[in-house]
Amino acid sequence: MSLAPPAPRSVGSTLPGLLQPRRSTCGFVDGLAGWGDRPAVHTPDGVITYRELAGAVRAARTQLSTTRQLVLLAAENTVDWLTTYLAALSLGHVVLLAPGDRPAHVAGLVERFRPGTVAQRSGSAWTVAPQVGVPEHDLHPDLALLLPTSGSTGSPKLVRLSHDNLDSNAASIVEALHLTERDRAMAALPVHYSYGLSVVHSHLACGGSLVLSDLSVVDPCFWTLFRDSGATGLAGVPHTYDLLERSGFAERDLPGLRTLTQAGGPLPAATADRFRALAAERGWRFSTMYGQTEATARMAVLPPELAATHPDAVGVAVPGGSFRVDAVPAHDEPLAEGVGELVYSGPNVMLGYATGVADLARGRDVHELRTGDLGTVDAAGVVRVVGRRSRFAKVLGLRLDLDHLEGDLGAAGAPVRCLDLGGRLGVVTPRPGHAETLLETLGDRHGLPRTSVVVLDGCELPILASGKPDYVEMRTQLTAVAAEVDTAGADRCELVVRLYRDLLGCPAASARTSFVDLGGDSLSYVEVSVRLEEVLGTLPADWQRRTPTDLAEASTIPVTASDARPRWRRVETNVVIRALAVLLILSNHTKLADLPGGAHTLLVIAGYNLARFQLTGRAPRERAARILHGVLRIWAPSAVWIAVVAVVVGTYDWRNVLLLNQVFGDWARWGPHWHFWFIEALVALMVGAAALCLVPGFHRLERRHAFAVPMALVGLGLLTRYAVVIPDAGPYRGANALVLLWLFATGWAASRATNRWQRLLVSAVPVLTLPGFWPTMPGREVTIIAGVLLLIWAPTLPVPAVTVRAMSAVASASLFVYLTHFAVYPHVMPVSSGLAVLASLAVGLLYWKVWGWASAAVGRRARATAGALRRRSAVGRGIVGEGPHGADHLHRDRRPRRPGL
Repeated sequence: MSLAPPAPRSVGSTLPGLLQPRRSTCGFVDGLAGWGDRPAVHTPDGVITYRELAGAVRAARTQLSTTRQLVLLAAENTVDWLTTYLAALSLGHVVLLAPGDRPAHVAGLVERFRPGTVAQRSGSAWTVAPQVGVPEHDLHPDLALLLPTSGSTGSPKLVRLSHDNLDSNAASIVEALHLTERDRAMAALPVHYSYGLSVVHSHLACGGSLVLSDLSVVDPCFWTLFRDSGATGLAGVPHTYDLLERSGFAERDLPGLRTLTQAGGPLPAATADRFRALAAERGWRFSTMYGQTEATARMAVLPPELAATHPDAVGVAVPGGSFRVDAVPAHDEPLAEGVGELVYSGPNVMLGYATGVADLARGRDVHELRTGDLGTVDAAGVVRVVGRRSRFAKVLGLRLDLDHLEGDLGAAGAPVRCLDLGGRLGVVTPRPGHAETLLETLGDRHGLPRTSVVVLDGCELPILASGKPDYVEMRTQLTAVAAEVDTAGADRCELVVRLYRDLLGCPAASARTSFVDLGGDSLSYVEVSVRLEEVLGTLPADWQRRTPTDLAEASTIPVTASDARPRWRRVETNVVIRALAVLLILSNHTKLADLPGGAHTLLVIAGYNLARFQLTGRAPRERAARILHGVLRIWAPSAVWIAVVAVVVGTYDWRNVLLLNQVFGDWARWGPHWHFWFIEALVALMVGAAALCLVPGFHRLERRHAFAVPMALVGLGLLTRYAVVIPDAGPYRGANALVLLWLFATGWAASRATNRWQRLLVSAVPVLTLPGFWPTMPGREVTIIAGVLLLIWAPTLPVPAVTVRAMSAVASASLFVYLTHFAVYPHVMPVSSGLAVLASLAVGLLYWKVWGWASAAVGRRARATAGALRRRSAVGRGIVGEGPHGADHLHRDRRPRRPGL
């Protein structure tokens, strides 16, 4: 372990004609430049050294007042936040941290504490705004930081932390975890949370580095960033480790990983044992920890060597700290010998609480921390926690004041009782039908997801003979409700798995395989997403990458929901657009209505879905394979249909069957051989995307610059759109794959646009570049622009519930309807254009169903043949013997199958 040389503990600041008092600062902030050119922060755009970070902090200081004041930061895991935070500490300001993703919380703190400066994200820009007309606060010279005591937006108390608190706790964590300048932390926990903030402090204190990210551990991009940045450490709360297990963490190749840490609540013993075994096998250090915001962050660490003999302990006190046990004479339940309230002492214990501005002037009024936890401390200093004395709960790493929650939730008049259910919050109210309101309040005002709350409504509150609430009885009742919820969640998970098996034809589907893992693509996701919404309600934006277990937990339909169905449902916008685009194509070709542009809108949708489903592999070859698999799913039914029509009618030839008319066709003569230009262009662009994935360095470039890469492709495509590269594309330029690259890439970029300015930039592309492409058909341009803007700005659209199934079928069968309608509508249109549209839809839907049935049958036959070959091979090699149960005695191949192949 090496720490920076001691830094000055105070700095002076001179205003014109006035010498300001010397201010306390933090040593790890003042010592940044001392680490020189060592890496400090890893970003998608490169590495920031400590020297560069110190320079950025100096630049950020110019945006802050030179007069000491309260600075509120809407925290986020970005370099902008980090430099402003460090700049405020270096100037001696008092920092108040708030969650940047909850504007209502930020607004409430601004109104209550009237800070001198507010720094937060506004759109895509990080703004540091001095506040006008605010009072000058009396700030105690030791005060450095204010943190909420829990995740509740209405938390009545803030923790007052000093500069010594921050420095001492950072140093103790460095020593306890053996951190050095070689450690590189994946800083993905929220930085307004004391645990996440301590990861930042401790690594800066030892000259280590940070990989700032707000990605979830179930997001493939998280692990790409982890590997590409060379991260060595991962910190998580119990929920993080639950997600790690479900997402196949044990199978990941993480050569740089060195340290795993866990805090924020007790980890289930079985989970902890599994991670300890995995860490021992891989050579990692896995340490569980115990802490509270009131002690800056962490008070105890259980290192791997101690966990072997004391797996039920929370550890030993961090360097400089100590625990003792105080008797609890008036506890509601009898306690075992040696059990009492844990009391912690150390330099990281807070100054005290703040409930209002007046408290900011107070010095230390807390010298030791009464944790509210019941536990023991043995002769060797090993601490165990056996229960809670205080009315607090830990849920998803958030420390919740149950008394405050009861007051907040019961403000409407009905009494409410809250309990800690060990990782979940239990809520009991006598008001029937009040569960939905409570769940919404807990989500909107306190940041708690529905899956972490169990509500029992319409139940009389049990009372003890003393008149006190009978929390033991309430806990019993809530535990029974929780068991029912878990059963319903398991049922939903199994329902999702069955849907995947049936609709994707994948017997290997399980609770841990996502839609993308199973090779799902743009041809199958429409029907799957609509069916999932019927079971689970509104789907998360990244549903295709989540496991069935995660989807069941994220369900927005309450377990006790009634059978009544809403008249309107929200459906993914690109599903609606696909269905409407097909109807536009049919209406335009049958002369039912002059509404061109449907096929070109579908081309934008294709680029959008390529990014969502095919560009998700972990390696270049896997990505290319996913894309080529999608190409095969388009080419096979197209080739079969076109070949049959060519033989029966003679309209098409080999170029159409092979979808090579773009290459070998006659661009000077338009005719039936150009009917399938859209499919040919789509296949050509997808093959080009697959080839691009295999270009050395492209995979890494696209992962680091997920939005910039497709925008660069849009720029290249504009060279052909404006005839800079291909000056003569023939009279039918609108059917040429090379000319249409810019539309395909626009859809790709739309899928990667994650913030407002990116969406605005993508929106400008069709608005500025489509006008004039079809001078004689401006209606086509309007259709495409409207479709792209809806895709970008409206994730879902409301549609009548009775039309959802039909819309899903049309969208799913869009390729088949397009393929077949050329052979249908000319024969029916003389009778009626409307009838021609209906007939085209019917034939396309029929071919879609027949092809799906035939594909599933071929798949089953192929799997049966492969199984028979494996059995013969196993018998031949002597791995198994022929027996009365045949295949039941096989040692099945446990190797994971590559999705989609």
